[in-house]
Amino acid sequence: MDIKNKSVLVLGGWGLVGSAVVRRIAAESPKRIIITSLVKEEANEAAAMFRKEYPGIKFETWWGNIFVRAKYKDTDRALLLASDKSRRVILHDIIDDLSDDILQESALYTLFTTTTPDCVIDCINTATAIAYQDIYSSARTILSDLDANRALTRETIERLLASLYIPQLIRHMQLLYQGLHDAGTGVYIKIGTSGTGGMGLNIPYTHSEERPSRVLLSKTSVAGAHSLLLFLMGRTPEAPTTKEIKPTATVAWKRIGYDKIKKRGAPITLVDCKSPVNVSTTLRLKEDKLEHALGRNLQAVFIDTGENGIFARGEFETVTALGQMEMVTPEEIAENTVREIKGVNTGKDIVNALDAAVMGPTYRAGILRSMALEQLEALEKEHDADSIAFEMLGPPRLSKLLYEAHILGRVGNSMKEILTSDEEELTKAANELIKKDEELRANIISIGIPILLRDSKSLLRANVIKIPPFRGEGELRSSPRRIDEWAAQGWVDLRVKNIVAWQKRIKRIIEETKLQAAHTHTSSQNERTAHYWENFNAMPIAKLASWVFAVEDKGERMKT
Repeated sequence: MDIKNKSVLVLGGWGLVGSAVVRRIAAESPKRIIITSLVKEEANEAAAMFRKEYPGIKFETWWGNIFVRAKYKDTDRALLLASDKSRRVILHDIIDDLSDDILQESALYTLFTTTTPDCVIDCINTATAIAYQDIYSSARTILSDLDANRALTRETIERLLASLYIPQLIRHMQLLYQGLHDAGTGVYIKIGTSGTGGMGLNIPYTHSEERPSRVLLSKTSVAGAHSLLLFLMGRTPEAPTTKEIKPTATVAWKRIGYDKIKKRGAPITLVDCKSPVNVSTTLRLKEDKLEHALGRNLQAVFIDTGENGIFARGEFETVTALGQMEMVTPEEIAENTVREIKGVNTGKDIVNALDAAVMGPTYRAGILRSMALEQLEALEKEHDADSIAFEMLGPPRLSKLLYEAHILGRVGNSMKEILTSDEEELTKAANELIKKDEELRANIISIGIPILLRDSKSLLRANVIKIPPFRGEGELRSSPRRIDEWAAQGWVDLRVKNIVAWQKRIKRIIEETKLQAAHTHTSSQNERTAHYWENFNAMPIAKLASWVFAVEDKGERMKT
């Protein structure tokens, strides 16, 4: 992408890497740069600084927490979790199916769709934001209450659920993808993390007596899961070009100075202790009235490494020493980021690296697949038994499509005949077949797939059904709209309108195949030729189902 005259959104643009990225992007003469930060003052401070440095570029600001609803973006997460109302909203936003309400209310989705950037550079340390909510602390609280036979409160349980890492990450990725897609963004680049500064399980820099701590490894785990989700987004046809640069060293630095030292935004107050305590028998982890304040704050020389924190000279010299985390500068990260946006292969994009390293489909497997299909078909004929679906692969929609195509093939014989048949007659014949053929009927409902008959209200089913899935409610209210939704997701639908839908599919396939043949004749341009469709003289159920998934559902594989 040529950055000139484009709109670029930098998530975390106030931070160490974000600031370097903004400067490097500004050198490419974009139309505007949107700078975001967690708090208003930081976003405005960064924008004011960059306006002075680059007066010809329009800088805009946005602030708040991208991981919550827009109405909560400026409220501290601790306060949100302390409120029964907002905690429940957060929990449902994480756990529930992605709905239009969750999407539209999301701060991240709103940011993307209101700013409509051409390019998004994500410098937020997502893994830290999620993993440092520390599920272990929440779990210990619950276990302690259970051991003491104390009643578990709703708040305690909800806090544990709200700190689950993977559901949070998955919901973030869903909102990220949909927001980028709906905003028409062309390129998304994530500045990720390894969680350990490039070191291994022997890392001495940890957060407890464990080495390494579970919280630290949780950050690495979330970062790794995040990378694989980005890998999948990069394989999604309508997603933006997706890349991730993952620094594996100490990133430094932003500034050096002498001032008050702050921790979590507050100055560290100096205290003293002149009376020692006896630790020969017990040690209290917290004591009252032992220390006395000196009335001043800790002041020292420091180096600001951005999101990694404020380090003293001794700490900085140790962590960046040869054989430790060592160091990479934010400017180097920014340079590789811009090069990747412009299409230069830096070799530092791990999404591309994963693409190059993973094993994909092989020629050998393709040959053996044909042999396997021949053996399966031969056994079907030998045992006079159709092999349609067992509902172990999923989703239920696949079983539904396969059985519907099979039923149509039984009553309509071929794609050609189905297309020219009367929809009412086909519907009647399909319903009669299901009523008469006990084996077919039992095979369908026994795997959890109901059969909706032509009257739109009669359902043949087993005790347990796959759609709708159980969500804690044993009984759901039905309506024509809901019945349509459930039927589309995983019911064999023997209503007239679904038979018509199949006829339209077949008509489209035949027309497109003939049109392609008229233009390309016998070249290698097209995969789904008339030969592939057996000249429309059969009802190839798996080919039809895969066509629906690839074309109608836009679920086609992008990379091989």
